[in-house]
Amino acid sequence: MTVAVFHGSPRRGNTYRAAKIFLDELSKKDIHLIEFFLPQAIPEFCTGCQLCLGNPNNKCPHSHFVTPILDAILNADALIFATPHYACTMSSAMKNLLDHLDFLTLTVAPRTEVFSKKAFIITTATGSTAAIKPIRSFLKNWGNNRVYSLGLRMFTDKWDSMPQKRQAKFEKKLRRSARKFYAAKKRRPYISTVFMYHMSKFILKKYIGAGKYPYEY
Repeated sequence: MTVAVFHGSPRRGNTYRAAKIFLDELSKKDIHLIEFFLPQAIPEFCTGCQLCLGNPNNKCPHSHFVTPILDAILNADALIFATPHYACTMSSAMKNLLDHLDFLTLTVAPRTEVFSKKAFIITTATGSTAAIKPIRSFLKNWGNNRVYSLGLRMFTDKWDSMPQKRQAKFEKKLRRSARKFYAAKKRRPYISTVFMYHMSKFILKKYIGAGKYPYEY
């Protein structure tokens, strides 16, 4: 199994530590990891030019950063997104990554390869749910087969400052989640994904029309 991993912060703090435990457990299986560290992997912010929404994605002014990431996503069997919880949501680096990939949404140019993939979101902070929810929304709008997640409410900015018992508890959760994620089989698409897919087809046919990139795609 090939797994594309996206680390949402250069800080390599609690979330990075949690992700490495998760990946260490996965590595006991027959997997190949492709890791991207943000913002290094895509240092330019999305400018909102919308060129990728009406044209092939190589029209993006930052396509030389986006293309290797897109290739990794399409060729992977599973995706992992690890982000700390910042300012009520995910990190800005993770949001920037997802903004650059917005053309994957069902309303623009979804990739059938994504429909069979499973994804996992890891975050650490008291507001884990607030960081996980928007990423889950992005991934479901891409048509990902299943999106799993684990948020650890740690109440500290340093993993090693936690009592050993609490560290062991979190590590056990992460390793168990990794085993379940590896074993998870492809399932029928989410009902909401199927609904959005057909709604998108209707909108493109009625309001976009022939000759426009999303319709022709």
